[in-house]
Amino acid sequence: MNLCLIGHNFRYELEKLVRIFMPFEKIEFFDTEVSAECFAVTVLSENTAKAYLKLYEKTAECETKLESQDPKEQELKLAIALFECFVELTNYKPQWGILTGVRPAKLFSRLLKTDGLENTRRYFRDYLKVSEKKISLCEKTHKDEENITSLSKSNSFSLYVSVPFCPTRCSYCSFVSHSVMQAKKLIPQYVEFLCEEIKKSGKIASDLGLNLETIYIGGGTPTTLDAEQLTRVMKTVSSSFDLSNLREYTVEAGRPDTITAEKLIAIKNGGATRISINPQTMNDAVLKEIGRQHTAIQTIEAFNLARGLGFDNINMDLIAGLPTDTLESFKDTVNAILKLDPESVTVHSLSMKRAATLSTTGQLPEIEIGKTASDMVDFACETLSQKGIEPYYMYRQSKTVGNLENVGYAKKGYECLYNVYIMDETHTILGCGASAVTKLREPDGELIERIFNFKYPYEYLSRFLEIISRKDGINKFYERFKEEM
Repeated sequence: MNLCLIGHNFRYELEKLVRIFMPFEKIEFFDTEVSAECFAVTVLSENTAKAYLKLYEKTAECETKLESQDPKEQELKLAIALFECFVELTNYKPQWGILTGVRPAKLFSRLLKTDGLENTRRYFRDYLKVSEKKISLCEKTHKDEENITSLSKSNSFSLYVSVPFCPTRCSYCSFVSHSVMQAKKLIPQYVEFLCEEIKKSGKIASDLGLNLETIYIGGGTPTTLDAEQLTRVMKTVSSSFDLSNLREYTVEAGRPDTITAEKLIAIKNGGATRISINPQTMNDAVLKEIGRQHTAIQTIEAFNLARGLGFDNINMDLIAGLPTDTLESFKDTVNAILKLDPESVTVHSLSMKRAATLSTTGQLPEIEIGKTASDMVDFACETLSQKGIEPYYMYRQSKTVGNLENVGYAKKGYECLYNVYIMDETHTILGCGASAVTKLREPDGELIERIFNFKYPYEYLSRFLEIISRKDGINKFYERFKEEM
């Protein structure tokens, strides 16, 4: 697609706007009108912002008046004009309008403090073109997120432990993970080195007087480790860190086909207070399509096994917009999950790859997927809320179907604190393991610095001493803020 920018250079925002409707389209930029099968012309003059759009055989144009020469308003009005053209030609209005940011609830909260509720709602509705449903979602989640972030103090931190192995790699996956078949021989040494990094991190946290609030062991699928390996990792955590003030300890058990009684007992004895059992869908045909080897029955069996062993805080993940899934099938999944009665449910919107569009037809297949996924997430929100499982945190990713969101739902008192802390960047997160990122936040301030571990397990193992040496950056960071702690 040709994107023509005339009288301005607002390339970044307008490119993101096009990506809402055409996430995989190759975009070329011009400062004059250059026609093509698909092209857009955006023109900024002294008093107006104009857009002209051609998609195959259809055309549309829109013009809006400028109220000032403020560059932010100029960019916004150009985006609105182009958005309205896309809506007219595709007969599809994404519920988040022109908003493309990762944390819409945080923007809502910031505006609320300066402009008040009605003006904030009006800005989202009239300028950002956000639907009433999503505005209400922002209003709801920002309150719960603020209640959770208020628990964190200047010396608070969380711990993330990465286990980047899975039984198989899902077709939609964008995380760094390796199938066990490919990487099984690496796991024993990986566990050994991971424990050494945990010990090093615990020593640093102790020396700095940091207060551990939450722990999250994720991946990948941590339950690809056997019970003995899980026990070793969790014992290392408990012996390396002061857990006396810990509010939450999550282990992402993940795929049902990796869950056994022995592993669950190891997790419970290790101190976990919360686990995830993640079916993604309860439709066996869709599971097969995305490369999962378990069945819906195995999900039910794994959940009941965990309940029988005393786990009273279980989360389940679902994905809206999976290849070959339908609205009716997704409704069946939500209803099947509700029968199990988990304490929380996270509803993700599929982050698309090109391959995810192959089962669709038409010239703009991503829009077809987006319309269905939008109905799916609306159904989940309404149905879960009716059952007392309310939205409490939200974030967004690029290239999600329909430009939609990921939302955590929970019964009162079962909200996942770590999820909020990591997305809000509330406090420091110490990361251990391959692909983990240590995110350092200034106490009572806004400065954030990151220390990256190597992504892949083989890199993690071969360059482990370099990873350990990078940990010294944690001390150097906090050295600057001694008086604030």
